Amino acid sequence: MSTPRFAEKTVIVTGAGSGIGRATAARLAAEGATVIATDIVETGLLELVAETTAESASAGTILTVVGDVSDADTITELITAAGGRLHGVANVAGIMDGMLPAGEVDDATWDRVMRVNVTGPVRLIRAALPLLIESGSGSIVNVASEAALRGSAAGVAYTASKHAIVGVTKNVAHMYAPQGVRANAVAPGGVATNIEGHPKSELAAARIFPLLGALAIPVAQPSALAAAITWLLSEDSLNVNGAILPSDGGWSVA
Repeated sequence: MSTPRFAEKTVIVTGAGSGIGRATAARLAAEGATVIATDIVETGLLELVAETTAESASAGTILTVVGDVSDADTITELITAAGGRLHGVANVAGIMDGMLPAGEVDDATWDRVMRVNVTGPVRLIRAALPLLIESGSGSIVNVASEAALRGSAAGVAYTASKHAIVGVTKNVAHMYAPQGVRANAVAPGGVATNIEGHPKSELAAARIFPLLGALAIPVAQPSALAAAITWLLSEDSLNVNGAILPSDGGWSVA
């Protein structure tokens, strides 16, 4: 291709300071996008900008917004940074729940996980929709999880939040397709990121870990998920809307 897929396109990426979000932001920039990258940790964003600039002088622009994606003020800053032009949103930011089952989860964990994993993405989608509609071919990609497909991969809060984001994805896909906006989700399995996955529950460890060990599913690199996310954001996937794409090394068919 002589023209980069994301030339003259602007895309918001949350959780861009590390892991899947960082790999996605870097790939989008390498393909010509103006990336509005956000994370709660500024250090990761600064490293992303430095690495992207060092790798290619012709890469797209990365603008950074430091903040919590579950806060309304951060959402406002992201939309303002877009400057009236927006073609894509990648909701990557997310947190785990210590694998706490329903009988052990505390209110603070439940509220925080739902706020970051569901409320934040919905707020960003709501704020971004007018600009995505105006672009004529807007694309939203939400990061779900293998925990969105089954009940044996995480605790109750994380599992509920990822099932919810699948519902959000399908509803947005249905409602806004006539206005040119697509919504899809990627469901990763194990990925080499810095998200805390240590169980805080003996029950969860006893129920979940033996299954994971028996399946022996490989752990993916963030770049593998970035490839799927950028494809769904691009016009290469124009005929895909409302899909939940497992990128889990085959876990979903086990």
